[in-house]
Amino acid sequence: MTAIPSTMRTIEITEPGAPEVLVIGERSVPAVGAAEILVKVAAAGVNRADVMQRRGQYPPPPGASDVLGLEVSGTVAAVGEAVSGWRVGEAVCALLAGGGYADYCVVPAPQCLPVPRGVAVVDAAALPEVVMTVWTNVFQRARLARGETLLVHGGSSGIGTMAIQLARELGARVFVTAGSAEKCAACQTLGAERAVNYRETDFTVAVREAAGDAGVDVILDMVGGDYLARNLDLLNVDGRLVIIALMSGAHADINLSTLMRRRLTVTGTTLRARSVDEKAVLVNAVRDKVWPLVESGRVRPVIHQRFPLAQAAEAHRVMEASTHVGKLLLVTD
Repeated sequence: MTAIPSTMRTIEITEPGAPEVLVIGERSVPAVGAAEILVKVAAAGVNRADVMQRRGQYPPPPGASDVLGLEVSGTVAAVGEAVSGWRVGEAVCALLAGGGYADYCVVPAPQCLPVPRGVAVVDAAALPEVVMTVWTNVFQRARLARGETLLVHGGSSGIGTMAIQLARELGARVFVTAGSAEKCAACQTLGAERAVNYRETDFTVAVREAAGDAGVDVILDMVGGDYLARNLDLLNVDGRLVIIALMSGAHADINLSTLMRRRLTVTGTTLRARSVDEKAVLVNAVRDKVWPLVESGRVRPVIHQRFPLAQAAEAHRVMEASTHVGKLLLVTD
């Protein structure tokens, strides 16, 4: 490893606003704490949470870096004195509460994972946030089981493309919604049994037909708003709805009698503000359950485009245009 510099490039937000408020800045390389790892960043994943933070709508949790970026990959540049199991120079990917849009970042050691065998170090930045979001929501909270049915809204997103693959590999039937014929085709290539273009077709009718005139057992929803009532109507008895984003708004009416008659469960989660201990439990589960699927090649990161770090604004424009399939990455070199 080369010597660690005193300063590094970061992406700064000059003021809340449109993508052009993202500019290259310079900060000191962060000091590594006793239980932390300093990562020389190869790439950072771009997420909708970053867009919300850029707009001033999603501030970082207390104590987290105000620099954007919730997942990175790279190499270990330094380890804290209380860290074991990691050595300088090892390839690593990690879940962050902030700080990824930079040349270096510090991460609590329990939130780090080895780069899976067969995955390029840069491409591994596409894994931590989406894999952990899918695992905690679809498989831990919603308890999707073999033989059940899953509907994913936003099937062509980074989270959606991962949810399709993991549910397929673990024996569930998968249906998705997406916003174009091209996105629908990409989702079906990944293993979705039916992909519905929500701009042209009522997804409740199409999914019910695809499921054999039945509903679905689990729905992963990134839309919120007026999707709530339709989601509840589409769930089977004992169905589970997990809401992880609010692209259509945070308010909706709910028919409580539907909830009661079908014994439905509605839950919502965020990942960023969870404690290090909570994230460590999730990291261990992912290493045990998901990493073997990635290393076998049966599950893979789906990457739409890689941008140089200095082009963070352009990456955000692509994200907001919603023309991509899979993940967008910022690459430092």
